Amino acid sequence: MSAHPPDPSPPAPIPPGKPRKAAVAAWIGSALEYYDFFIYGSAAALIFPKVFFDPDHPATATLISLGTFGVAYATRPLGALFLGHIGDRLGRRRVMVLTLILMGISTFLIGALPTYDQIGAAAPVLLVLMRMLQGVSAAGEQAGASSMTLEHAPEDRRGYYSSFTLNGTQAGQILATLIFIPVAALPDDQLYTWGWRIPFLLSALVALAGYLIRRNLEETPVFRQESADRAWAAAPAELPLVHLLRHHWADVLRVVAAATIATVSTIFTVWALSYATGDAVGMGKTAMLWVGVSANAVALLTIPLWARLSDRIGRKPVFLIGSLGSGVMVFGYLWAISTGSYPLVFLTGIVFFGVVYSAANGIWPALYGEMFSTRVRLSGMAIGTQIGFAFAGFAVSFAASIAGPDGDNWVGVGIFTAAFCALSSLAVATGRETHRVPTARLGAGRGPAGGGADGKTPSGTGDPRSVPA
Repeated sequence: MSAHPPDPSPPAPIPPGKPRKAAVAAWIGSALEYYDFFIYGSAAALIFPKVFFDPDHPATATLISLGTFGVAYATRPLGALFLGHIGDRLGRRRVMVLTLILMGISTFLIGALPTYDQIGAAAPVLLVLMRMLQGVSAAGEQAGASSMTLEHAPEDRRGYYSSFTLNGTQAGQILATLIFIPVAALPDDQLYTWGWRIPFLLSALVALAGYLIRRNLEETPVFRQESADRAWAAAPAELPLVHLLRHHWADVLRVVAAATIATVSTIFTVWALSYATGDAVGMGKTAMLWVGVSANAVALLTIPLWARLSDRIGRKPVFLIGSLGSGVMVFGYLWAISTGSYPLVFLTGIVFFGVVYSAANGIWPALYGEMFSTRVRLSGMAIGTQIGFAFAGFAVSFAASIAGPDGDNWVGVGIFTAAFCALSSLAVATGRETHRVPTARLGAGRGPAGGGADGKTPSGTGDPRSVPA
């Protein structure tokens, strides 16, 4: 071993085509992963109350079914600890392959579960266990894919390339909803026996597709440089999690607070669907599913546009447009549902979720990822987002309680959602702007010179005190 550290030169240039390959892998993988995750949300609102819970108590069954949707969010922080460590220690690619396989298997098994009529109370127990596995998988997916695309991207287009992760997530939600539209249209005797199982059983293909798509991905230049620094260091390096909590705890807390913006997504996707199709309003299941498809289709176009804008003017202003705007638009959308007017619901749903919310949703992979150094990026993003997302997951259950026994207190649900929008806005507004900081210097100045493997300045970073605030 050399007596002196290697020359602190910047990581090797990123070859043309690598950013696109990483972005495509992130998009396709996230679409497949979140197809699995979102079909559960539709089923929890429309199917599971009558399949996995006591049919003699429909109101209670609906409340508990929506609660099982949030169970995945409770296990996601634990999954983030495990998968974040793997990703920062062994590589992003391993996490991206593992998450898809785990999601595909757990979702397939949901489609094979016996119902309440067949095995009684054991049915919802098994359902919850499979949902927990879905949560563990989802915990590493977005952080892994976002880290991979951000670290492969050119310096001035990190927002654009990392937005492909969330763009894929929206595509997965579209696919999940499109699959459920013909399923939901089946006669009840077919829907509640075998029809609902089809979207879940198709997940057998997800595990195979995920492996084929991501098995040949290469690690990013900055991660390879970080690994080389660790290999050179004579003393054992701190574990990524230890280093993260010791030197980046403030950024983790900031991401936790900012990530509660995901409450908008769960309220729109699950609670509003249940509210619109329930007794309080009585709108058609198929029509409301098409609202989700339309809004997400628009989001496929607006997310990269917002991301490109964030590369020009900064992450903070774009995120704040989305978070503060969503806090206002949620009232317009829920009011439109309360009127039962399909044109109003379509219009406000598309503007709310497809345009305004996409400003925050599309740029958070870059915003959060840029808070951390390469050494702890995946752990920091995964742990911070998944704790914040846990609040978002259980927001559906709280919203159901706030709505009252008749399920029609949409104003209360709107206030509840807007409060989380305000919290996420405050967290981002008080943070740093990082869109012009070079990738190799992101996270510098925190801990011992920003977290080099040997406790020195990371390769290619220079003096960490020179990093712009």
